[in-house]
Amino acid sequence: MLSLLQRFSAVPTILVILLFQCQPSPKATDLSITLADTESIPGRTEYLNSPFVTAGDRVYMVGHQNGQFPDLGWHVAGEMGGIWDHPIKLMDGFTASITSNGQSFCLAEADTFINYPFANRHIYHSTPANLRVERFQFVPDGKEAVVVQFTFTNLSESAQTITFDFTGYADLRPVWLGERTGMQDTTDVATWNEVINGWVAKDSLNEWYTLFGSQVASQSHTLQQSEHCEYRPKGQGVAASVRYSLDIPARGEVHLPSIIAGSYQSQEDAEATYLEVQQQAVLLLQSKKERYQTIAEKSKLTIPDKDLEQAFRWVKYNTDWLIRDVPETGRGISAGIPDYPWWFGVDSEYTLQGALMTGQIDLVYSTIDLLHQISEETNGNGRIVHEVSTNGAVYNPGNINETPQFASLVWKVFEWTGDRSFLEKFYPVVQKGLAWLMQERDADGNLLPDGFGMMEIHGLDSEMIDVAVYTQQAFADAANMAKVLNDETTARQYNQTAEQLRQKINTDFWVAEANSYADFISTTEQALHLIDDAIIRADTLNKPWAVEELKRTKAQIANYPPEQKQGFVVHHNWVVNTPMEMGIADSAKAQAALKTGSQFVNPFGVFVTGIDRDETAGQDAGSFTLNKKVFSYTGAVMTLPTGVQAIAENNYANPDAALDYLQRMTRTFGFALPGSIYEVSPDYGMMTQAWNLYSYAVPIVQQFFGIRPRAYEQTVRIQSQMPSAWSQAQLENVVIGDNQLNVSYTQQEAGLQLEINQHKSWELELAFPAGKYTQWQLNGQEVQPALVDNYDVVTTREGEILLEVER
Repeated sequence: MLSLLQRFSAVPTILVILLFQCQPSPKATDLSITLADTESIPGRTEYLNSPFVTAGDRVYMVGHQNGQFPDLGWHVAGEMGGIWDHPIKLMDGFTASITSNGQSFCLAEADTFINYPFANRHIYHSTPANLRVERFQFVPDGKEAVVVQFTFTNLSESAQTITFDFTGYADLRPVWLGERTGMQDTTDVATWNEVINGWVAKDSLNEWYTLFGSQVASQSHTLQQSEHCEYRPKGQGVAASVRYSLDIPARGEVHLPSIIAGSYQSQEDAEATYLEVQQQAVLLLQSKKERYQTIAEKSKLTIPDKDLEQAFRWVKYNTDWLIRDVPETGRGISAGIPDYPWWFGVDSEYTLQGALMTGQIDLVYSTIDLLHQISEETNGNGRIVHEVSTNGAVYNPGNINETPQFASLVWKVFEWTGDRSFLEKFYPVVQKGLAWLMQERDADGNLLPDGFGMMEIHGLDSEMIDVAVYTQQAFADAANMAKVLNDETTARQYNQTAEQLRQKINTDFWVAEANSYADFISTTEQALHLIDDAIIRADTLNKPWAVEELKRTKAQIANYPPEQKQGFVVHHNWVVNTPMEMGIADSAKAQAALKTGSQFVNPFGVFVTGIDRDETAGQDAGSFTLNKKVFSYTGAVMTLPTGVQAIAENNYANPDAALDYLQRMTRTFGFALPGSIYEVSPDYGMMTQAWNLYSYAVPIVQQFFGIRPRAYEQTVRIQSQMPSAWSQAQLENVVIGDNQLNVSYTQQEAGLQLEINQHKSWELELAFPAGKYTQWQLNGQEVQPALVDNYDVVTTREGEILLEVER
């Protein structure tokens, strides 16, 4: 089939040139008008030289907030920025310059960066010739393209004519692990095409293409790097420039929209995308805006703490930024940008719980299907993969915790959707995975699988606390699945295993002298090796308190029999809090462990590894990235451990402590990238991270508002426990199956008021701890609650409910 460009090649050259010379350039519409009523957040001046993302599900663009495109990232060294159309990269970036009255100026240092939920803007105030320049960009949904618009405002009383040069730096290259699927990077070549008034770049040996140009007629074009901008990215790419002559009226403005499109299939596909996006840019932007309004409205939070309210709203947007759609492989949530733009088992297993609670059901289904498909192709034994590049190449077939966490995710989906066909499809997968855990990973048959969990520290592959806890939860959840599906024998077996594991976790893993659950269970010999490694780490990081504690532990166990197995507290890793996260810790132990865990924090949250904390950590609210020369997570405070700690506090009736952890995380909101929360607090690692949604949605939706659905029974339990600082709180449009709830909470002098409305007539269970309130009124009528498992409960099926309780 002939491409659009090939079809035009049959037309005499002189005729093509005449056709384009006779057609005046259409006047460009200002795309940014669409954003006039859209929330925006300006960036901080000190972070202009740090990353931003223009997000899309097919294509995304990463550069710096000052408008530059430096070599970024470490997974593919220096190549994780630019414009990506997974599984290939399209461009390293572009430069722009203006020339007026013989003076040239490179637009390399934007003075202001503004982020929108679905677009960005760079503003250049410091330009010559009485000009103000703005760069605006967005990525249309489902399209392999980026729209970039430059706006030139004449601040003088006289008309101006300027020259504008746009130079694109194509770099068509494969994704990380591309070599495993036969993807080979070769030199790129570029040719000018009059039909699109732009450049077509191609990898020499592959059908990989990127096109860029504008509907505005060009003055000239050259196959060279920018004359006025110092930009020399690495790789085997090619640079090409387009020059435009622009007449700007006095006190007027001119808009120049450019389209960058690509394809890893054919030139014809790239051309079709280019032309569609060029013609439909306004409609595509409006459509994306409306979709983001829908995201905002689902699980819409209104609380007195406006900073937290805004952070929760934007974390929902951030999740959408991370959707990665590669039709040949699948569609699912990726982990983070710029270095983890592909799919992970455990990151998804955390994130998708938050996605359920914020109405992103389609993303939940597609990601689970993707992980299941790739895991089956790779392992075939129920084991869930850990990390998969966008070309389908699997880097890690799965850490041990990912298989039980997948099982619990399946049950959570069923609770929120009531989708029986989904449960019937994945129940056998869960069974297979649990069998693999017990038969292949539990060498000594003590029900504690061996191997790496969340802590990827060398040597931490014995019996890990998080693996044990998530395995216990998986068996408990699988027992519920079996019961729903009338597999009573299996339900009993799974329940028995879950109870045995709960007891083991509360005995074998508990270290009383440390008031903490153990990092791991191992032999004395293994523990001594790990302690020696930890001493070196703590000493290198200049943590004398940790060195002293570790040496005491070493001396204490030095005379234990070498093969004796027991639990050890060595690193104070955040995963020691997972028994409280899952709510299986005995109450007294939980409260003691939570107090211990509260020591390993800074103003932004919880340390990944507690021995990395020093005496100033509690007050240190500065940058983490400032002194980093080589990428490393050593010494990190992360959002996932902080969110887990908030969930853990809530599980043991400490909502004020939970709110404190959420507020610590929220201090990092917009710290470096406006509208986003970094993976490592406050400004390091991924500029946006998927599991942040888990860290916010579970404490807020499931715990503060207490929304605990059993959609398969058309029942929702509302078990609210609000922080004392929130006198009022509202959560609207919470999607549960085919129902939708609004919950409004008002604190009163002697009690509280709950106002709930629902679209369907489902049964609502309204619950509070037994004896907390003595007077109950439901829709103005006194009611007597029933005592069920230490909770006072009233039930109703009404569509609009007003519950008032007093002490």
